[in-house]
Amino acid sequence: MDSESPIAPRRAGRVWSILTFERLITGPVIHLVYWAGLGVIIIAAFSVVGASIGVFLREGSAAAILLALPVLVAGLLAVAAFGLLWRAMCEFYVAIFRIGDDLAALRRSQEAFEAAQPPAKK
Repeated sequence: MDSESPIAPRRAGRVWSILTFERLITGPVIHLVYWAGLGVIIIAAFSVVGASIGVFLREGSAAAILLALPVLVAGLLAVAAFGLLWRAMCEFYVAIFRIGDDLAALRRSQEAFEAAQPPAKK
């Protein structure tokens, strides 16, 4: 079997397809990166809650509630905004790599279509 055959990379194995960039690993990796980033954002949310409780306990007066409540609300809104931005950024990367996969599938389909067509007469 010649090395130009479209079946050859499939038989070579997964390692070969990764080394030759026939299969991109960024799609599955971005899911891990997303969950790791979401974990950091959740830790930040706990930090915001802890900071607002710390402000309330340190001051120990009624005015502390007036200071701690806006810190809590603003901090949680900021954490929610960061969560949405993180999701949007990760979805962008997934979409870009899916476009690449779709283009590769279109290329394979076009090559198969051209191989099935009889040669044109001149």
